[in-house]
Amino acid sequence: MCGIVGYIGPRDATEIVVGGLGRLEYRGYDSAGIAIGNGQQIELRRSVGKLSNLVAQLREQPLHGSCGIGHTRWATHGGVTEENAHPHRDASGTIVVIQNGIVENYLELKGELQARGHTFASQTDTEVIARLLGDHYNSAGSLVEAVRRTLAELRGGNAIVAMTSREPGRIVAARLGNAGGIVLGAGDGEMFVASDVPAILDHTRDVIFLEDRELALIEAGRVQIEHLDGTPIEPRPISIPWDPVSAARGDYKHFMQKEIAEQPRALTDVLRGRIDLDTGRVVLDELQIDDDELRRIGRICAVGCGTAWHAGLVAKFFIEMLARLRVDVDYGSEFRYRQPLLGNDTLLLAITQSGETVDTLAAMEEARTQGVRSVALVNAVGSQAARLADGGTIYLHAGPEIGVASTKAFTTMLTASYLLALRIAGARGTLAPTAIREHIQALIEIPGKVARILEQQAIYEELAERYHTAGDALFLGRQVNYPIAKLKEISYIHAEGYPAGEMKHGPIALIDRDLPVVCIAVRDGVYDKMLSNIEQVQARGGHVIAIATEGDQRIREHADYVIDVPATLPLLTPILTSIPMQLLAYHVAVHRGADVDQPRNLAKSVTVE
Repeated sequence: MCGIVGYIGPRDATEIVVGGLGRLEYRGYDSAGIAIGNGQQIELRRSVGKLSNLVAQLREQPLHGSCGIGHTRWATHGGVTEENAHPHRDASGTIVVIQNGIVENYLELKGELQARGHTFASQTDTEVIARLLGDHYNSAGSLVEAVRRTLAELRGGNAIVAMTSREPGRIVAARLGNAGGIVLGAGDGEMFVASDVPAILDHTRDVIFLEDRELALIEAGRVQIEHLDGTPIEPRPISIPWDPVSAARGDYKHFMQKEIAEQPRALTDVLRGRIDLDTGRVVLDELQIDDDELRRIGRICAVGCGTAWHAGLVAKFFIEMLARLRVDVDYGSEFRYRQPLLGNDTLLLAITQSGETVDTLAAMEEARTQGVRSVALVNAVGSQAARLADGGTIYLHAGPEIGVASTKAFTTMLTASYLLALRIAGARGTLAPTAIREHIQALIEIPGKVARILEQQAIYEELAERYHTAGDALFLGRQVNYPIAKLKEISYIHAEGYPAGEMKHGPIALIDRDLPVVCIAVRDGVYDKMLSNIEQVQARGGHVIAIATEGDQRIREHADYVIDVPATLPLLTPILTSIPMQLLAYHVAVHRGADVDQPRNLAKSVTVE
């Protein structure tokens, strides 16, 4: 949820940077900071809490200069303290850096730096970047080269912006992966940097988006862009229209396309402030249930509607397998009408993107009537579900989701559910801290792996071209992957998702040479079973589109098409395998000429029965 703003030009940088940070407050944050360069020195101001606290500090200790960078932080590594707020300095104090993203190999790099004599002033992974920049600058003598060498050592998606007093009048920005965006804005003899377009729209409409593995050297009147290997890139400026909807959509054709692409960042944001890799703990400060109460819970009732119900099915696997706690999953629309028996050892888990879904709210009210506490997984801050959740609210931090089809909200629901499962497991003692640390490390790597999947676009165009005229489609998966298949709402193609073992109990009769069958066949404990199901589809002439683990050659003998996803822990695979589902649905819908963002008869939030 971090915000980045930078400025270089003839005007006062402090005013512009702070103003830009204010326009990014909607993204959520817990601290803020600014670094301003004036000649041969750079000064910092940082504060915890709202941006107004930083503004008050600047009134008492003003900063002025023509070059500056600022940041609003949502904590990942380390608590909410001034020491952990951005910007961070290198050991010499002459380089400052701000960052969006998570350094997946943070502990490894920190250990290497400590072995070289570095002493850290914060608990953040960003300070690791600052220290690496300093070391590389000492040998390279160039901030651009120092950034290039530093990024070569980092794993995971990161966007960084840096400057040094040894090169006044320059800012270097770079992007690695898709966990954080960088947009450059051009003015009259001035340049702007931001993580999101709204931060700079008051000053310019002419922008350049940095892509993965691109670096920009920014000066007041010019920008030089290159690949991380040093190959020059001709800038690709675009003009953002005044229309606020078009501005929000940026250079994407549809909001759904944009929101699919935003998932590496959204998944990073849902982890922020909630994981402690050093101690192997999940920290859910919003959860108003202590360890003793978590240990007393005998079962969880997960309730949701539409996509949120599918997320509940996946959450059942997470919580039961990690925390060894029974989970029942209900449609919100059915829950209260069956007169549910909850009991005083039950916890209701309400899952809702908008927080205003009427059936889910009714389930929460029913739980309250029976004296049962509820916890909500919600995207919309301050929504009714958040207010009703007397056991606490775990916000998804996915940001606004405009497209009716849930994409980034769904994958953040899965991630938040996984965090909750680990938190309960820690309280109940079903996982030791060392095991939880392994799961946290795997979670940290998920945004970067999603970014890799998003790089594969050509296969979806090919599949959409071939299958967009299909009248039906079948989706098959097993265990934790069977609940995630959806296609029909966006493409208007009738589609059914089934546990693959159920295929022989009905759907097998539908398989013929005209039926595309999407099979999730990642390397897990039921992989061989899934291959057997695929062979049964093939024997009846069905077209098999397999979603498989990278490097799996065996699956290629059984499928017409293979979509690769990176390897991860088996329980985490639904977060990855859902991305191809989204991309396939999107491209098929586009080929069919459907209204991608607003499918007929559907609404984003269902507030009536």
